[in-house]
Amino acid sequence: MATDTATAAPQPARPPPWHDTRIRGIAYQVLFVAIVTAFIAFLVHNTLVNLHRQNIASGFGFLDREAAFGIGESLIAYSPADTYARAFLVGLLNTLYVSAFGIVLATVLGTVMGIARLSSNWLIRKLAQVYVETFRNIPLPLQLFFWWAMFRGSAPAPRQAWELLPGVLVSNRGFVYPVPTADPVYRWMLLAFAWPELKGFNFVGGGAVSPEFAALLIGLTVYTGSFVAEIVRAGVLAVSWGQSEAASALGLKPGQRMRLIVLPQALRVIVPPMTSEYLSLTKNSSLAVAIGYPDLVSIANTTMNQTGQAVEGIVMIMAVYLAISLLISLFMNLYNRAVALVER
Repeated sequence: MATDTATAAPQPARPPPWHDTRIRGIAYQVLFVAIVTAFIAFLVHNTLVNLHRQNIASGFGFLDREAAFGIGESLIAYSPADTYARAFLVGLLNTLYVSAFGIVLATVLGTVMGIARLSSNWLIRKLAQVYVETFRNIPLPLQLFFWWAMFRGSAPAPRQAWELLPGVLVSNRGFVYPVPTADPVYRWMLLAFAWPELKGFNFVGGGAVSPEFAALLIGLTVYTGSFVAEIVRAGVLAVSWGQSEAASALGLKPGQRMRLIVLPQALRVIVPPMTSEYLSLTKNSSLAVAIGYPDLVSIANTTMNQTGQAVEGIVMIMAVYLAISLLISLFMNLYNRAVALVER
């Protein structure tokens, strides 16, 4: 009687862990995080040791102390008797204020110039090209110095102010303009305007913009607008010419074709690089320190000079710009998702 001897098939040997790509990838990531953490810990420890050696206090307790310095422009009430935290808030609001206006104006200017570069009119097309090639290739600090010198050095005194429009005057003190005024008794007084009047050596009443703010806003707008123009032009050219031909066949006018057909499709190309320009404009606003506008960096520098808290001041500046950049990126990503074409 024959006996069949069953022989078990040999099991394949399990490969060593370092040959497993998944485990190896996890190990590399853990190692990288450990190295970065150790490097940061070394920097923090080294910084604290050096601060202690030089008898420099660390921490953010200085924010509760009296600032004892004035700020030329503020969107909120401020006096030298306020704290450093209040002064820092003033600088933050000033930065957000000029950045928000700059983003809106640069978008409008860049869109107009980008479309003008595609105009069938030779003169309009060439003027837009000259604008783009000129302001895109001049460093922004030089442009800021130019506009600041225009207002501070070339503009006349208030008594000889230039009147651009009725009630809109330009002098070496900045811009003044009428603003709506309200009366608690008569609602129709909301339609009335408080007009600036010359009294003594300056204007009173109405609204006013300092030369520093005007120079910074114009510089950021004109410089960033030149890049936005090229982004818009590229986005429009990315739309198939057949779309414009189909719109023309339907009887749409050129302005309608651009507004209703071309630009909505071009947004999927325009929005991503536009996000980078918005981030650059916000970060470039830190150059305001060069022309004396009291932005976040300028006030932080004054604070660091008075308190010696350089590390904390720089950390606060970095944290604020990081937070602003992340918020702009988040908003633009949501908008990009909203205008993206749905693939069928």
